[in-house]
Amino acid sequence: MSNSVFQTTPLYSANLYATEDIVVNQGGTYSSKTYTINQVLFSLAISEPNRIITIVGESIPNLKKGAMRDFETFIGLNGLEGFFQSQNKTERVYKTHSNSTIEFTSYVTAQDAHSGKRDYLFINEAPGISWAIAEQLINRTNIRAFIDYNPSIPFWAHERLLATKQFGNKKVKLIISDHRHNPFLTQDQHDHIEKRAAEDPEWGRVYGRGLTGKIEGLIFRNWSHCDEIPKEAELIANSLDFGFTNDPTACITVYRMDGELYIDERLYSTGLTNDKIADALKPALTGVTICDSAEPKSIAELRNFGMYVEPAIKGPDSVKNSIDSLKRYKMHITRSSVNVIKEMNSYKWKVDKVTGNAVNEPVDFMNHAIDALRYVALNKLKPYPSGKYVIV
Repeated sequence: MSNSVFQTTPLYSANLYATEDIVVNQGGTYSSKTYTINQVLFSLAISEPNRIITIVGESIPNLKKGAMRDFETFIGLNGLEGFFQSQNKTERVYKTHSNSTIEFTSYVTAQDAHSGKRDYLFINEAPGISWAIAEQLINRTNIRAFIDYNPSIPFWAHERLLATKQFGNKKVKLIISDHRHNPFLTQDQHDHIEKRAAEDPEWGRVYGRGLTGKIEGLIFRNWSHCDEIPKEAELIANSLDFGFTNDPTACITVYRMDGELYIDERLYSTGLTNDKIADALKPALTGVTICDSAEPKSIAELRNFGMYVEPAIKGPDSVKNSIDSLKRYKMHITRSSVNVIKEMNSYKWKVDKVTGNAVNEPVDFMNHAIDALRYVALNKLKPYPSGKYVIV
């Protein structure tokens, strides 16, 4: 199919015209791999009648905030709704006029994945899915499977697929991409990634160039996934970090239960003016929202729009102190909080270029939701003289 109806990156042709049975997309940050594979699957759906296309994520909430959101954004921005005879967003099933079906789903066990076959498969953010499930899905795919991920650590794609470029009688293709393959980023975005990569070669290898590595020196390891916020959990506060053009505005809500913290992502988007932030958050939030005190004008405007907000209480060493506070707690992050999770998997200490040792300062990149989390620590987690912390 011609891609004249929408703009693409070089990844589009590399995936669309691949002849191998399994196409592995290993990419750095902002390489557009997920968005591009959605474009490819749309093209296949409308050009090849009666196809079944399955897009799989770690969980349904993860899909809704990741691959499914990218798919709907792509359809809406390019005015492609007319290619569909039906769109059931509740059931996450899209039917084209060519009678092809695009479905978004997740699987809990390998037995769940054992039922059903398809023509095309897309395993999104593959490290979050077990090999037992992936193997069943790939074996039940008739034409081609697409896989994408950030290569922060080796996992089953490297061991089972890329080691031999063969899986049974299926041939495997590897496509490595990074932000330089995405012409739709601003120059500031490209420069920001390159600057971070220069400061931290280890991070730059994985997220700047899309090469397999292992991110060392992560700041937070005291967290795990949870499916949802427990009903018994007590609200501590909401928290907001302002962004606009290149940096997203990030909002989270933090809860407590049994001395542990629970975190849920509420907003993560660029291009939002303060009135739009209020429109999005005011109906959804209860309790106080802590905001970056560096933007008093924005805080005043949110108050004028009827939001209950307060500035973060910053001071000397506030970044280090808030990190120390958060490291005293076991934290649970909802699986739907995909951007919070991505930041946690990237947030690390700076490294001294001469000695190669970590310094006591975090890298200022991909930390918008984490900054919001720190504001909660600054305002709501207070130490007793003994050094223990209590939520106030």
